Amino acid sequence: MRLFAAVLPPDDVARELHTEVAALRSLPGADLLRWTARPGWHFTLAFFGEVDDELLPALSARLARAAQRTAPFRLALHGGGQFGHGRALWTGAGGDVPALRVLAGRCEAAATKAGVPMGEHRRYKAHLTLARSRTAVDTRPYVTALADFTSRTWTVAELAVVRSHLPTSGVSGEQPRYEVVARRPFGAAG
Repeated sequence: MRLFAAVLPPDDVARELHTEVAALRSLPGADLLRWTARPGWHFTLAFFGEVDDELLPALSARLARAAQRTAPFRLALHGGGQFGHGRALWTGAGGDVPALRVLAGRCEAAATKAGVPMGEHRRYKAHLTLARSRTAVDTRPYVTALADFTSRTWTVAELAVVRSHLPTSGVSGEQPRYEVVARRPFGAAG
């Protein structure tokens, strides 16, 4: 299974983001970007890739332990930025971002200890991808428009284990499909 650990925004925050994205999509040049949809909105904590079936029990147990060691924390969607010279547009995180980073590190460590090959470690950058492009796009107008965006703050109290199903139809613009396969509640009182 192709898996990752994530924090998912609650429905009301996703509705706020939907309103913001609708305004972004009305800007000139928005059709040059492939916009993500609500099912794809998440903060990836650790990407595991294709996980062998025999590693799933150990990974699941270690992620549950990582969640149990985590206290609930407050988070909001905030601002925006881009990666890859306009190849990805995102909104960031506000609130207890250090706690989010710690959780991401715990998820990565859980996978490594479970035997999942994790590749090169990169410093965690909290972001929720809004749009992508195969070519460089000038995203400055979108980043500027996102500068004052801040969603309602919510309490994060679980991590989600998500399976991604890559597009298979060959239809241009088809999005991956995401399926939450497990929810791991935090254990420490917040």
